[in-house]
Parts: sequence; structure tokens; C-alpha cells
Amino acid sequence: MSSKESIACIALNGTKVLIAHRLPVGQMGDRWEFPGGKVEENEREQEAIVREMQEEFGIEVGVGSHIASAHFMHNGQDIALECYRITVPHDGIAIPYKLSEHSEYRWVDISEIEQLSFVDSDLLLYPHVVEYVKSQAGKA
Repeated sequence: MSSKESIACIALNGTKVLIAHRLPVGQMGDRWEFPGGKVEENEREQEAIVREMQEEFGIEVGVGSHIASAHFMHNGQDIALECYRITVPHDGIAIPYKLSEHSEYRWVDISEIEQLSFVDSDLLLYPHVVEYVKSQAGKA
């Protein structure tokens, strides 16, 4: 594999998206991000989404459509970041998430992300996510 693959997940509740605050460790620690993670060797993106959400939040999710792609360099390695829509139980309301790699989570209006300290790689996806959220507004 010439590049590493990561996934970002977009859970929607109206125009609100699920974001998580990273623990204050590592290069991108103490920042907000869309949930997700690395795709392991011989793992499909959809499988990685299900695994990562189970590991990091303790929930089962449904994997929906592909929203966007981005590429960036991290420590000299080319990273392909794929963004997917996910569904969470009960639209994420009152779910007791079991956070393992984050200090907290929030449902925020998509417009609020610009005011938060967000992971650089996820900001590459932001314009595409905004368009996607707008396209889904009012849909059941």
C-alpha cells in the first residue's frame, strides 16, 4: 500500500454533526475531530468505521454513503482520508457513549466547527461536509 488510509464519520441530527474532543496527547491532541480512525491492513473502509465506532464510542453504527475524500501528508506519509455518513442509534440522543480516545463529544451545528480548534486533516473535508449537510436538510 503506497499510502495509509483513514476514515472520518459524519453522524447527522438535523444540521448538527457529532464531533469528539481528542485527549491531550500527541501531535493533534486536545483538538476536535469527526469520529474515525485508521483503516487496518486487509480491512475495508466500512469495516474500519464499524470497528472504530465500537472501540472509541461503544456503539453500533450503520454505514451510509461516501461523502468526500482528501489527501494529506503526516510524518512524511501520504494519507488518504475517506469521509462517510453514518447512522447512530436513536439519532445519537441520550446515548451513553463509552469514550476511550476522547475526553468528550458534542452535537454541534455544522457552522460552529469554524470556531473550534479542529484537527487539520478534518478541515480539508469541512467544505464537502457543509455541502452534504445542506443537501440533507429537511430529509427524514
